Amino acid sequence: MLEVSAISVHYGAAPALWDVSLQVGDGELVCVVGPNGAGKATLINAIAGMHRVRAGQMHFNGRDITQLPSHRFCDAGIAIVPEGRRLFTQMSVLDNLVLGSFIGRAKARRKDTLERVLELFPVMKIKLRQQAGSLSGGQQQMVAIGRALMACPDLLLLDEPSLGLSPLVVHDMFRAIRKVNAQGTSVLLVEQNVAMAMALAQRAYVVEEGRIVAEGPADELLRQPEIQRAYLGLEAA
Repeated sequence: MLEVSAISVHYGAAPALWDVSLQVGDGELVCVVGPNGAGKATLINAIAGMHRVRAGQMHFNGRDITQLPSHRFCDAGIAIVPEGRRLFTQMSVLDNLVLGSFIGRAKARRKDTLERVLELFPVMKIKLRQQAGSLSGGQQQMVAIGRALMACPDLLLLDEPSLGLSPLVVHDMFRAIRKVNAQGTSVLLVEQNVAMAMALAQRAYVVEEGRIVAEGPADELLRQPEIQRAYLGLEAA
């Protein structure tokens, strides 16, 4: 599926990531956690083609995507739900969803995929004609996830999906993400809610200062006292 090998990303002359390697297997749900400013967003945006990789390589489904033009990543099978959602707020919910399905394979399956999205987020059925900007924050996040799913991705990237949402909405959101993964879509999740992310994922990577400092089965990492204290902001039991 996805293999990231020793990549480096810079902002101008300043390094943001260096020598970062990770993998997401077919059907896996993997999370990336760590302190604020550690490089998590830079990493997921690089995998989405939004930041150019200066060194290293990225392969997806056996294809080298390291130098692939940004607008070709979605066609390759990668879709991102960006931090802050970035919806077209003056457009309807339906129009926002449809915008996610203009690549060839997705356009042909648009009707079926829309039904799948509405099954995943039933509240959207009565909101389709409303302006996206009139929805609550949680509902807007549903639209953002739905828009990404409309592209029929093999890999779904999620950048801080719980940010600014109430605990109840977050619980529903994570349940939906688990269902998407159970239906066969691989997921790479960058998330500030460490405990929930670790409970959801099969494997996890911990990032600090632009480097991967720990990796392994999520439940095992969560039990390590030094990881909890140093990187996850949790107190060891």
